[in-house]
Amino acid sequence: MLKVLFSSRMLAFHALVVLAVPSFIWLGFWQLDRWEARSAQMNLQQDNVAAEAVPVEDLTSVGTDVAPDDRWRTVEATGTWDTDNEVLLRNRDGSQGVGFHVLTPLVTEEGPALLVNRGWIERGEDAHDTPEPPAVPDGEVTVEGRLHYSENEDNTGLSNRDDLPEGQIMIVDVDELAERLPHDVYGGYAELTDQAPVPENPPERVPLHEEDSGMSASYAVQWWVFAVVAVVGWIVLMRREIRDAREREAAVGDGGDPGSGPTGGTGGPDDGPSGSGADTPRTQATVE
Repeated sequence: MLKVLFSSRMLAFHALVVLAVPSFIWLGFWQLDRWEARSAQMNLQQDNVAAEAVPVEDLTSVGTDVAPDDRWRTVEATGTWDTDNEVLLRNRDGSQGVGFHVLTPLVTEEGPALLVNRGWIERGEDAHDTPEPPAVPDGEVTVEGRLHYSENEDNTGLSNRDDLPEGQIMIVDVDELAERLPHDVYGGYAELTDQAPVPENPPERVPLHEEDSGMSASYAVQWWVFAVVAVVGWIVLMRREIRDAREREAAVGDGGDPGSGPTGGTGGPDDGPSGSGADTPRTQATVE
């Protein structure tokens, strides 16, 4: 039986199982880790969104970025809008399709500016048009917004480009924007959720993109099921190979030795004549 299990065909199958089963198990644990990380992010978002608003200077400062644990916290600030240094974020989704987000610095009473995403506006005739953003209230305003850390190529897969129309950018790279502004800038930026006084025809508010644990947990179970199926299939195949080998051996044994059975030819020399010719008298030739 060992010869059957270690044939060239079975050795190839053994090698496939040895490689596949550990890989399936590892992929299952990888998906489980992803599920745990996404679940943690989802819980963090829910807790931070539900938390009370705090002054922006409590969670960020000039020259630093927002801590990951403080993302989505609601911050409040009072100051005046700096529309002269306003920019538009390209390729942002809204209720009417793809358009722009309006990013406007709010110069706070404390001195630094907070970058505020005021919301979504429609695009122009084509992607190279720069539409006019809605006006802001004159004088001092108080705003609240969800805090986010700076965007970069690592966390967005995008980067700002030099060939964009004037006043348009791809991502909120706070350090890069701070170099262009005439005042200090708080780390991170805020998505506007409330302001007073409320302007006429403000941009469409950016909805909260809710984190989701996704399907990673079910994918983990699927990979582990694949591992079990591979092992069961391996065992079934080996059992079938052994059974088939035994059946072949039994068939050879039932056939016996080629010369051991009864013969179908003429008898031996002592068997006498056979057939109708046995009763026919001999005819002797007569010699005249």
